[in-house]
Amino acid sequence: MYDRPFTAHSLDVAISELLAATSDSFDTDLDARISEVLRGLREQLDMDVVFVSEFLDGERVFRFVDGESEIEVKIGDAAPLEQSYCQRIVEGRAPELMTDASQVAAKYELPATPVPIGAHLSAPVVLSDGRIFGTVCCFSLRANPSLVSEDLSRLKGCARLVARKIEAQDFQDTMPFLND
Repeated sequence: MYDRPFTAHSLDVAISELLAATSDSFDTDLDARISEVLRGLREQLDMDVVFVSEFLDGERVFRFVDGESEIEVKIGDAAPLEQSYCQRIVEGRAPELMTDASQVAAKYELPATPVPIGAHLSAPVVLSDGRIFGTVCCFSLRANPSLVSEDLSRLKGCARLVARKIEAQDFQDTMPFLND
């Protein structure tokens, strides 16, 4: 896979390579490679958790989780979408990059969380037909004033990778001979 830890530049290169690779064909190692890039992003940004959520029937369902915090998030867990930062960000009711969410929580009417969120980044996973699948998010319990727009751009690149993976899987699921 990739050498770790990722630097900002090597993370950019890994995202670009995966975006180029997945645009041409289905990659059987894509899950592991995306997982590695998401983990690298979390580590490079010094965040506690990175996750991919799916918006499903009014809930946010966690499909990928890497990292740990006092807010225990596990694959398969679900919570009401309206009680999430994710929905507010996708709808434009909150910023995608918050270096200290506690400083903007009242202004954007962010929902209460079990413990205060410090830094938070989120990007929608937009499928090629324009539908929102969910989000890719990173958060930390401590503020992180060093986060910048380039960090959000990397997260958005990861969201594009996740969208490609979802669409490749949807395509594979429609091909019976690939599912035997």
